[in-house]
Amino acid sequence: MRRIGAHVSASGGVENAPLNAGKIGAKAFALFTKNQRRWQAKPLTDKSISAFKENCALVGISPEHVLPHDSYLINLGHPDPDALVRSREAFIDEMQRCQQLGLGLLNFHPGSHLKQIDEDHCLRLIADSINLALEQTRGVTAVIENTAGQGSNMGHRFEHLARIIELVEDKSRVGVCLDTCHTFAAGYDLSSFHAAEATFAEFDKIVGLNYLKAMHLNGSKSALGSRVDRHHSLQQGEMGTEVFRFLMNNPATDEIPMVLETIDEALWAEEIRWLYSLEGRQEIT
Repeated sequence: MRRIGAHVSASGGVENAPLNAGKIGAKAFALFTKNQRRWQAKPLTDKSISAFKENCALVGISPEHVLPHDSYLINLGHPDPDALVRSREAFIDEMQRCQQLGLGLLNFHPGSHLKQIDEDHCLRLIADSINLALEQTRGVTAVIENTAGQGSNMGHRFEHLARIIELVEDKSRVGVCLDTCHTFAAGYDLSSFHAAEATFAEFDKIVGLNYLKAMHLNGSKSALGSRVDRHHSLQQGEMGTEVFRFLMNNPATDEIPMVLETIDEALWAEEIRWLYSLEGRQEIT
């Protein structure tokens, strides 16, 4: 079964996120477990943790279909040692919050070299950061999100993802979240069913589909290979819609959270229904 949802608000407490997901007919969701633009956060209370779990059960969404996202401030490949320590501490805290909520995934952007160190050095720092976090937590998988490659962001090449995974010691607790907008903007064609098929075959060859733990489903305002991260609604933008037909009929996407981050929240329920309408439909040739 395909598990489609959206990155919903947790305003007022994490326990509100599953209720917001339920309102749009979601079978999965993403959330921030703390303010994503602040380093510090109040600890989760026992009341909020219990209510979160109860509300997930109420709307019929299992913990394995929830995809928390870490803070945008974290850079696990930061070239400055002090800033790197701060990012690592914040990342471990994020993983611990997932543990408390009974969630098994944490989605994050890998990091940026800030034009101060070379790419492989940055990738090694990212892997070291993941290793430290996995050593200090239990039961949470680090899910690396591919990027569009803006600025000095790492993770826009499948080879970057493969290199990080190669250096992670516990490979049972590392995976990848592919974002359709980021993938397209990074130069991987998704503009037709066959193009999407070829791109996923390339991902399988370089990284391995066994590491695909989640998807972000987004249209792209930016052109193929532009390396500009600008999300659009699913049926608008430069990428077209055949990639979504491919994903809704691909065994690799079965039972993983597939989360909308499209630009118009008012369309989320409609976009979820449209995605489900693509299941079982044949490719248009």
